[in-house]
Amino acid sequence: MTRPGGPEPSGRWRTAAEEVADVLAAAGIRHCYTVPGESFLELSDAVEQHEDIRLVSTRHENGAAFMAEAEAKLTGVPAVAAATRGPGAANLAVGVHTARQDSTPMVVFLGQVTSDCLGREAFQEVDLTAFYAPITKWATTVTRADRLAEITAQALRVATTGRPGPVAVAVPGDLFGQRVPPEPKLPGTEPPRPPLGEDERDRLAEWLVTAQRPVIVAGGGTRNAREELVACAERYNVGVYTSWRRQDVFPNDHPLYLGHLGLGCPESVLRTLEEADAVLVVGSRLSEITSQTYRLPTAAGPGPDSPVAQIDIDPAQIGAVTGVWLGAAADARRALDSLAALPVATPDRDYGEAHHAWERTATAPADAATHPGGLMHPWAVVEAMRKALPDDTVITNDAGNFAAFLHRGWTYRHPRTQLAPTSGAMGYAVPAAVAAKLAAPNRTVVAAVGDGGVLMTGQELETAVRLELPLTVIVFQNGLYGTIAMHQARELGRRAGTDISGPLDLASYARGLGALGATATNPVELADALDAALSAELPMLIDVRTDPEIISPEATMTSLLHASDHR
Repeated sequence: MTRPGGPEPSGRWRTAAEEVADVLAAAGIRHCYTVPGESFLELSDAVEQHEDIRLVSTRHENGAAFMAEAEAKLTGVPAVAAATRGPGAANLAVGVHTARQDSTPMVVFLGQVTSDCLGREAFQEVDLTAFYAPITKWATTVTRADRLAEITAQALRVATTGRPGPVAVAVPGDLFGQRVPPEPKLPGTEPPRPPLGEDERDRLAEWLVTAQRPVIVAGGGTRNAREELVACAERYNVGVYTSWRRQDVFPNDHPLYLGHLGLGCPESVLRTLEEADAVLVVGSRLSEITSQTYRLPTAAGPGPDSPVAQIDIDPAQIGAVTGVWLGAAADARRALDSLAALPVATPDRDYGEAHHAWERTATAPADAATHPGGLMHPWAVVEAMRKALPDDTVITNDAGNFAAFLHRGWTYRHPRTQLAPTSGAMGYAVPAAVAAKLAAPNRTVVAAVGDGGVLMTGQELETAVRLELPLTVIVFQNGLYGTIAMHQARELGRRAGTDISGPLDLASYARGLGALGATATNPVELADALDAALSAELPMLIDVRTDPEIISPEATMTSLLHASDHR
C-alpha cells in the first residue's frame, strides 16, 4: 500500500502503526490492553513486535479498559487500551468513563470502519468521536495515516496535562497499515507543573497558622506528593482528610489523619470538617461523594467570607463546587513543598480526639469473629486480611456494600496501595489486579470484590493464569447486589431483582479458568486460604461466604425493612 500522493521510497517508510508504537514506547508506556479486533490488525501486530511494549489480550474490552486505568493510576504513566469499532468500543466505554471520573491518564485507540465506508452506517459503524466525547478529555478521528503518530503524541500530552484523563483516538481500519515517512518532530509529552506563586504561598501560610481549626482535604492530585503532604501537615499542624477512595495519599496511622470522606461517612468523623474554620482542598475536585452530596466543606460564596482555599493543577476545578477565598492553579507537589519549606512557627493544636474518632470507626465489633450461622461477618474478612497481608499490599476493590467494611477496616500506610474506582463501576477489581501485578510484579496484589462484580469480569482470571501472575481474589459472596438491595429496603421496604443465585461454587469457577480456588465460611478457613494464596505461584480466588443480613457497618437488612414499614 502506498502513501497517498506518491510512490513508496524503498526501505525508508514504515507503517503508521509502527510509528505509533514507537511514540508510545518513547513515552514510557509498557502495556497495551485489548481484545484483538479486525479494525486495528496492524496496530496489534506493531505492539506485539515492539521490544519495549507488551500486548495484553484480555477476555473482554471492559476488562482491558479497567486494566489500563489501574496501571496508569498505579504508575502515573498513561496506559493504552484498544478496541474495535461498534461493540468493542461500547464495551470499552465503562472503563474509559472510570478514567474520566478518576482523573486517570489513558489513551484509547478505537478501530473504525475503513475510510471509504465512513458515514454509510457500515458494518458495526458508530460515530466514535461523538460517542466518546462526553467521557474523555478529547476525542478525535484521524483521517490521514501520516498524521497518526503526531495525533498519538498530542493525545499523550492532552491526557497528562492539567487534570489528567482519557483521550480517544478513532482510526479508520485502512490507515494503520499505510506506510508513512518518519515523523521528524512530535509534540512534547512532558506536562507542565506550575508552581505556587509567592504571594499565594505567603497568604496560605498565614491563613493556616492563624486559623483555629484548619483541615486539609487531599485528593488524587496529591498521589505524587505524599511526602510533601505529610511535611506540610506537620509544619502547620493541620489534620488531613482523604477524599473518596484516595485513602493512600496520606498515611492512615499518622496522628494527623482524620479519616476518609467516603460513602456513609460517620458523623463522628465528619465533625472536625464541619467545625473547621479553614479548609485547604488540594488535588481534589470535591466530587459528590467526597463533599457528602456537595454539603461539605461549606462556603457562603467566593471571597473573604469563604473558609475554603483550593489548590489544583486544573483552573477549571477551582471553585467549581464551592466558593473559595483563594484559588491557586498549581502542581500539588510543588505547592505543598513550597508551603512546607517556609520557616513558620508550628501552631499548637490537638487533633488526638479527631484521629481517635476515625480509629473507633475502623475497629471491628467484638463479636464479628464469632458470627453465628456458618457465614462470615464482613468485618471478620477484613480483619483476616489485616492479619495475613503485608502492609504494602496493593488492594484493588470493586463497587458494592462490602467495600464499606474494607474502606473502614483496612489501614493504608504506604503510597500507591489503593486502586479503586471513584466512578463506582462494578467489575473493576479483578482486571485492576491483573494490571497491578503486571506493572508491579514484586508487590502483593489482592482484589476485593463481591459476587456481583466477580461474575462481571472474573473471567480475567484466565488472563492472569496465562500471564503467570500470582495474585489473590477475595470474593465477599452474600448472594446479593448489596448496594441496591440496601437502597430498596430503606426506600421501598422490599427488594426487586437483587438476588444472585447461590451460594455459587466460585472456587470451582476459578479452577475452571486454570487458577486456584478455595472456599471459606469461618476465620480459620479464611486464614488458611490466605496463607496458601500468598505462597502460590498461580492466581487464587478465595470464595468467602458472608452474611447478607449484615448489609452495612451501621445497618442490617432486617432493620432497614422494618424502619421502612414504620415511616
